[in-house]
Amino acid sequence: MAVGGGVLVLLLAAVVAALAAWLWRRRQVAAGGAGRVCVAVLGDLGRSPRMQYHALSLARHGRDVALLGYLQSRPHGDVLRSGRIRLVPVSDLWGLRVGPKLFQYVVKVVVQAVQLLYAMLKIDQPSYILLQNPPGLPAIAVTWLACLFWRSKLIIDWHNYGYTVMSLTHGRNHPLVQIAKWYEKLFGRLSDYNLCVTNAMKEDLWVNCSIKAVTLYDKPAAYFKETPLELQHRLYMKLAEDYEPFKPRYVTESVSWSGEKSAFTEVDESNGHVKKSGTRPALLISSTSWTEDEDFSVLLKALEGYEQYINEGVKLPPLVCVITGKGPLKDYYNGLINKLHFKHIQICTPWLEAEDYPLLLGSADLGVCLHKSSSGLDLPMKVVDMFGCCLPVCAIHFECLHELVKHNENGLIFRDSDELAAQLKMLFLEFPTLEGKLHSFRKNLRACKQLRWDESWDQTVLPLLG
Repeated sequence: MAVGGGVLVLLLAAVVAALAAWLWRRRQVAAGGAGRVCVAVLGDLGRSPRMQYHALSLARHGRDVALLGYLQSRPHGDVLRSGRIRLVPVSDLWGLRVGPKLFQYVVKVVVQAVQLLYAMLKIDQPSYILLQNPPGLPAIAVTWLACLFWRSKLIIDWHNYGYTVMSLTHGRNHPLVQIAKWYEKLFGRLSDYNLCVTNAMKEDLWVNCSIKAVTLYDKPAAYFKETPLELQHRLYMKLAEDYEPFKPRYVTESVSWSGEKSAFTEVDESNGHVKKSGTRPALLISSTSWTEDEDFSVLLKALEGYEQYINEGVKLPPLVCVITGKGPLKDYYNGLINKLHFKHIQICTPWLEAEDYPLLLGSADLGVCLHKSSSGLDLPMKVVDMFGCCLPVCAIHFECLHELVKHNENGLIFRDSDELAAQLKMLFLEFPTLEGKLHSFRKNLRACKQLRWDESWDQTVLPLLG
């Protein structure tokens, strides 16, 4: 037994020595990676638009980028077409179903740490690693170790705090939440540079974590803009193939659909041009990751109030409500939606391709945001994208929302379903006439000419990279 144990130890030592030698050779071969940056997120790259924007901005400035994360959904076409961006997939770990939940969580964190470290040591030496947080457990510690190995600089992009997101499920006093809070503060201080999404978060990072950060507000990419009518029609016709609300209301199983008309647009027979239907419904859109920080029952109750207004004789248009996205609570809310029996409202919950999402935002009449920050310190990127499309927004109130939504200027802020229902009534009264608040909000958004992502990134991030 002793001899066998000694042989096992020698074999293990040989494997470790061989691995160390291989890594050292890779490090020597990869030296001089001043033009390379690793952009990393321990999440789905397709649903991490800000990190995709970082990668595109770096590539635009001649940097070679390793974009590292899960490939559960397709990234934007601009990312896939870039010759300077290489996707580095990390295998998504499905949850372990054996043993207590705490044990399952610990095993998941350990396996994720090994996967992430292995992926980061496989890439060519980067001069910087830019990491999204959250999720930061175990990503921050692993990335810091990779930076030690590569002699790279670590930049953390703080979108929120991971421990506050965990607290939505477990409660703020849960031991796991307290450990995550301690971990985030400790390892967050090891970064070389820090970005954050609001001035409120910048102040909180300094006061409570002694972390100095630079605010890089989310800004819309150039492709978030108002959609021309011809493109609107093509998009509606495409969506009508799978989603009933986009078909004209007279279309039934017994009536053929010519394909020249959608619920919102039609081809003018006299000249072949696309025009808006005179009896079109209003198009309301919301997007979500279907998580605990967005309570969509608020919107569903508001829609019940809107339906009641119509039944009482208020002159309001029929409504098509589109809720886009993927996430863990989607089936739950689809179950609630299926129990609703509206006569004047249709709801659908599609998953849109990355290229179709901005087209739909640029075609809609109103956006609704149910995002409530777990920390009160981040801002909803969906509203940023809506504003890029000059789409007015109704957003639920939380502490620092005023940094983005200006009540009665570019949208409205509500606190409950009754207030939202009253806002929908006020905004859609006499629709689709151009007069009214909805039109004035859109005019204000057109006039403000906000910075786009590329301009903001060049002013804020580029100086950090020397």
